[in-house]
Amino acid sequence: MKTKNKHWDSIFSNSEDSSLGWYEKDLTETLTLLGKIEKWEKSTIFISGAGTSSLINILHSKKIPLIVNDISLEAINKVKARLGTSEEKIDWLCQDISQPFYKKIAPIDIWLDRAVLHFLTEEENIKGYFENLKKYLAPNGYVIFAEFSKKGVTKCAGLPIHQYGEEELSKKLGETFKLISHFEHVYINPQGDEKPYIYTLYQRVIFR
Repeated sequence: MKTKNKHWDSIFSNSEDSSLGWYEKDLTETLTLLGKIEKWEKSTIFISGAGTSSLINILHSKKIPLIVNDISLEAINKVKARLGTSEEKIDWLCQDISQPFYKKIAPIDIWLDRAVLHFLTEEENIKGYFENLKKYLAPNGYVIFAEFSKKGVTKCAGLPIHQYGEEELSKKLGETFKLISHFEHVYINPQGDEKPYIYTLYQRVIFR
């Protein structure tokens, strides 16, 4: 059985980005939630499982400080090659997001997750994910989730997934996080299949 990183390395090395089942040409939903955050373009943004998303290019072109993570070194290298010499201004991680980080990173203002959390199906790994989020997210920081909804699929990329609703996400984050916005969105993948997602925006609330 392939390890997690080898599974994803194989996918990214053998497929064109635009053919991947999660390829997103239209980033409206993510950018809409970012737009609800005051001074978001001055924030340090952590992308928890970036893959080869074009969102990296968009954010990087705005000179936004980025911490880009993916479990696949193949995906990271493809993005680095696409960005060229300018990629040096990005802090890169090749990290299983459910495990303790192997290096120190800057405080995160916005934690952005599109279609990563739902690949964690074991409770221990889900717990590790949220421990990392709470450890590195700055006071009053924001979290954006885009995950397969309760109406969504049960498998993706040959792997089982965990479906989410805003109630479960709120419970996982706990009482120190406030739900600001949420909506359902049906994503049409490159193969023309409908994939129901739940999008949410939370803010960490610091009680004094």
